[in-house]
Amino acid sequence: MSNAFVGQILRVNLTSGVISVENLNPDWARHTLGGAGLATRYLFELTSPGIDPLGAENVLIFMTGALTGTPSASASRYSVVAKSPQTNYWGQSNSGGFFGPALKWSGFDGVIFEGVSAEPVYLLILDGKAELRNANHLWGMTVPECDDRVQSEIGRPVTVACIGPGGENLVRYAAIMNNKNRAAGRTGMGAVMGSKRLKAIACGGNRRIPLYDAAAFNRVTQRQREFMDESILKIGFDTFGTNMIADMVNVRGGYPTKNWQYGTFDGIENVNAQAMTDQVLVGGVRCFACPVACGRGTEIRQGKWKGAHGEGPEYETADTLGAMCGVDDLNAITMANYRCNEYGLDTISTGATIAFAMECYQKGILSNDQTGGIAIEFGDADLMVDLVERIGRREGIGDLLAEGTQRMSERLGGGSEHFAMHVKGLELPAYDPRAAKITGLGYVTANRGGDHMNGYIQAPTFIDIPFMIVEDSALRDILVANPRDAHVLIDMENALSVLDALGGCKFMGILLSAGEIVELVQAATGWDFDLDEFRKCGDRLQTMARAYCVREGLTREQDILPGRIMSDPLPDGPAQGMVLDRSSLEKMKDAYYEMRGWDVASGIPTRTKLHELDLDYLIPQIWGK
Repeated sequence: MSNAFVGQILRVNLTSGVISVENLNPDWARHTLGGAGLATRYLFELTSPGIDPLGAENVLIFMTGALTGTPSASASRYSVVAKSPQTNYWGQSNSGGFFGPALKWSGFDGVIFEGVSAEPVYLLILDGKAELRNANHLWGMTVPECDDRVQSEIGRPVTVACIGPGGENLVRYAAIMNNKNRAAGRTGMGAVMGSKRLKAIACGGNRRIPLYDAAAFNRVTQRQREFMDESILKIGFDTFGTNMIADMVNVRGGYPTKNWQYGTFDGIENVNAQAMTDQVLVGGVRCFACPVACGRGTEIRQGKWKGAHGEGPEYETADTLGAMCGVDDLNAITMANYRCNEYGLDTISTGATIAFAMECYQKGILSNDQTGGIAIEFGDADLMVDLVERIGRREGIGDLLAEGTQRMSERLGGGSEHFAMHVKGLELPAYDPRAAKITGLGYVTANRGGDHMNGYIQAPTFIDIPFMIVEDSALRDILVANPRDAHVLIDMENALSVLDALGGCKFMGILLSAGEIVELVQAATGWDFDLDEFRKCGDRLQTMARAYCVREGLTREQDILPGRIMSDPLPDGPAQGMVLDRSSLEKMKDAYYEMRGWDVASGIPTRTKLHELDLDYLIPQIWGK
């Protein structure tokens, strides 16, 4: 393969220690564009139904996209795919920073890990050559400690992705961290990495990524950058980061507070973007090749954690570790975010699980005997920070919280499943669908579970941001549960899944049209790639992931929201009195499945749809022979 892709996949058998190189399948690359879709193709090939996500049979796949590491703006991202220990379905995480480009420059489009090592190891890839090294001395280290130690051992610049104690201790929502502060955070990929006793991957090299028409590619890229430089969104993200949307969501009444008991937060002015800028901001942080510095380099300047520094919090983190826990102490939220990065934990699931524990304690479902005498109460900022560390170490009550809200509610009972705020085991992010109901449809149909990034329908609803990549996303009248509006969500999901596969940031989809993305793909690969194929590829990627979930037992019955969303009206704010009742949700699901070409009764992609998307190999796996 000569254009956009390196053309090589690294295979690492951790049980035997054997490392091999195989050629990238060009048909698979063309069908998926790389990234999570290509990794999912391997996942189907290399795993059997019903495996233990934390067992030797699972595989862990790091995969870059066709544009990863190229000069295209925001083409920094890579995906990690495996069966999820959090949901038992399709596990996928995506991260920016510099690791994705570094992996590609080191000589490989992706790495597939199989088996389990007898002792801790890390993988070093330099200039197309790979070796496993002993990592006993790294086991137990935090993410920054591990990153620094690996850098010093290798003696030349490398980019590191690693796990912290959270992954080592198999916290169900452990993250894989790269560049110390960037997270492949959701669905527990860090736990899978820990189960394989793989501490880190370090990459270095100068492999050139060939482009079919470099001049045309650079012309489109220059247009990208010029357009971004003139965008008000770039100015907003540069100035305030992702937390600039906190006030927008709060004013709509959809800012989850005290484990979703409320939709507005009285302390919003203490935790919003202006508060972050005034109290902890040091400067913006960019990913590779990105003209937008949306990351927040921060430092705590006063109080008990004075001098602590790092990156974040982002919008989701500021809510889940803040309002969801009833905490408006920005220093504590920032410190808890640092701890999540150090221990390698998904901040959304961490904050949401702590908030769930707080409500269980409030209602007497979680007793002092179970907590070890700790009063887990809303608003206790110091406790919230302490619980992050206990979760990462699985210490005391942290051992229970490390299992996540779904498993906690199953163990605790007492009606707690009603307010266990997850879908398919993945904790919900910080947008309440009672205030914008199509958001709830996005949560239940997302292949990862309670996922806001799959279709990012929050942009045209809560935030009034249209995605140029999707023509219909400029609609503003999709706050209600109108089933026919499912097509807007589908269009968003399809388009954004293509961006993920290519290795692009979703913010690119706000600023670029589908036509411009097509131009980039054509110039990079030389393929006869057009808008129709762009749309078909997005549909294929979404359906592939759904098919994997179906293979693992998913039906439409699991596409359901927590009871609180469907039956407890919001008691405050502009959305006061609103619910997304089950009847409305089921009608929206009917419309969604029908538009997707999935069987309405089961939510399973039909044989006809699989054939239409060139996924015939999945028909016997999903429907039998």
